Amino acid sequence: MNFEADLNLTLRARYPLIYIPSAEEERVEAVITSVAKSLGRSVFIWDFVDGYQSNPNDAGAGKRNPLQALEFVDKIPKGAVFVLRDFDRFLEDVAIARKLKNLARKLKSEAQNVIVLASQISIPDSLSEFFSILEFPLPNPSELKIEIEQIANSTNSGNDLQLNKQAIDDLVRASQGLSLERIRRVLAKAIAENNCLRPEDVELILEEKRQSIRQTQILEFYPSTTEISDIGGLDNLKEWLLRRGGAFSDRARKYGLPHPRGLLLAGIQGTGKSLTAKAISHHWHLPLLRLDVGRLFAGLVGESESRTRQMIQLAEALSPCVLWIDEIDKAFSGMEGRGDSGTTNRVFGTFLTWMAEKTSPVFVVATANNIRTLPPELLRKGRFDEVFFVGLPNQEERSQIFAVHLNKYRPHNTRAYDIDRLAYETPDFSGAEIEQGIIEAMHIGFSQNRDFTTDDILEAASQIVPLAQTAQQEIQVLQEWAASGKARLASRQNVFNK
Repeated sequence: MNFEADLNLTLRARYPLIYIPSAEEERVEAVITSVAKSLGRSVFIWDFVDGYQSNPNDAGAGKRNPLQALEFVDKIPKGAVFVLRDFDRFLEDVAIARKLKNLARKLKSEAQNVIVLASQISIPDSLSEFFSILEFPLPNPSELKIEIEQIANSTNSGNDLQLNKQAIDDLVRASQGLSLERIRRVLAKAIAENNCLRPEDVELILEEKRQSIRQTQILEFYPSTTEISDIGGLDNLKEWLLRRGGAFSDRARKYGLPHPRGLLLAGIQGTGKSLTAKAISHHWHLPLLRLDVGRLFAGLVGESESRTRQMIQLAEALSPCVLWIDEIDKAFSGMEGRGDSGTTNRVFGTFLTWMAEKTSPVFVVATANNIRTLPPELLRKGRFDEVFFVGLPNQEERSQIFAVHLNKYRPHNTRAYDIDRLAYETPDFSGAEIEQGIIEAMHIGFSQNRDFTTDDILEAASQIVPLAQTAQQEIQVLQEWAASGKARLASRQNVFNK
């Protein structure tokens, strides 16, 4: 059900108090007005500075007085919708809260509704049971195309430059995930600079998108230059990813393939799980969004759930994309013992439902170091396409990892290093520990005004105590879990052999 249909049903069902979190006031109010008029209802819009504005006879009513704004509702006969801008700022006031409760009782029997329009959800405990929250979606590709074509036609009509279908489609794709107001602003900037819209303006839109995502403080637009060839070992995982490289294309849709759902990478720290998430994004040419699950949780009632829905809405608006959830085990482990009134369970439930039912091309890559602490519901088939175990690299894989890092730091002198010896002398080392050993060897060479050598790397490695020794029991538990067949091995060879 889209927003218009949902709002229409909610108004007809006589929900007395409705809360719509959105920064797009103009767009939301246009939809509310359209739906209300289709039901034969008047619309009254109030804000703190100007009071009510819709009807000339009532202009200024309730100006700078939110309680009078609610008392005004009593004066209007049946068949009206009242939109209160930024009214979340006043909900903590005892008089406002009491008046809203009284109105909730009264409006149940009348065809009238009060809609609070705010930029975010901020509902105190005392009113949480009285409000119904409706999520307003970001503009879809069809709306974006209409807006961009209108702007392009009005600005490019006097120029020789006319945007073709491909250029329009590129601008629309780049604009997904932005509000119409932001899109208008960034296109106005492009027009002010060049007196017209150009295909190159995609870069301006992408920069605006990065700023927008940063401002949510939930998702991070993560630049990715990591290639699959930068990952040493993990042949099974690489093959799985390469086979799905074209799964987001139109050709795959015509073939009947569904969009890939996601991947759970479980295993030992420092073995390349996060690196793999970045490589997937780069190889599939998809934007990479990093989710910090801890940022979803907030103090106010309903805000954590609202942030989760906002994250989902933004990820779907930016699709096709890769959503990277790092260390998901730290966010959702031990939920039953948390004293947060069930907030974690509700956030987890919302996330699980979306994972199971999503049809949008959002590929979720979740990483976990301690798979045994994750709720079993997350591991059920249908949430992810596959669960891979990423263990410690064996000798052949360590050779590949040394080659990757030495090629990065000494691309013109890689043959000067005895890679086979290095791999043999570093049993139980993870990829991250191998890289740290090389960096430490570089410090040794730099301090002596010479290039670092194989012996320097071995000396540095001898000073590193690998995680396989400091967390031996935890790693053994993980390896036994993987050996039981509960996950697919990321490496083609037996990862439990040195």
